Amino acid sequence: SLFKKKLNNSVYVLLGDGECNEGSVWESAMAAANFELNNLCAIIDHNKFQQTGSNEEIMKSGSLKNKWESFDWNVIEINGHNIKQIFDALNKNFNNKMPKVLIAHTIKGKGFAFSENNNNWHHAILTNKQYEEALKELK
Repeated sequence: SLFKKKLNNSVYVLLGDGECNEGSVWESAMAAANFELNNLCAIIDHNKFQQTGSNEEIMKSGSLKNKWESFDWNVIEINGHNIKQIFDALNKNFNNKMPKVLIAHTIKGKGFAFSENNNNWHHAILTNKQYEEALKELK
């Protein structure tokens, strides 16, 4: 493992907010803080949806910020659509031995009228017509 080998690598983990319902996430979060893995950065896509519905319908998570802080992580909440905020958060140094988590507040399907905040796009496949529509919206 990295902490035993004393490697200087940075490790990034992408998580969905719905995925944070799983016990393995919290076991890993606890272990990362326990072993002081300050080279670890988790990024949570906090779009408030998961596979079969909204987080509120499936499993209310409360404050992700409070939860991660209680596991001794450095927490940064950002607008997940703002590249400068993402860049600045990734480069923020807390000068401690704890891992860091970015809670990236996002809108599922952002930018396209047919998919924005529409959880059907968790598994949907873009049709040629929708692709053409998306290209028009990008212009």
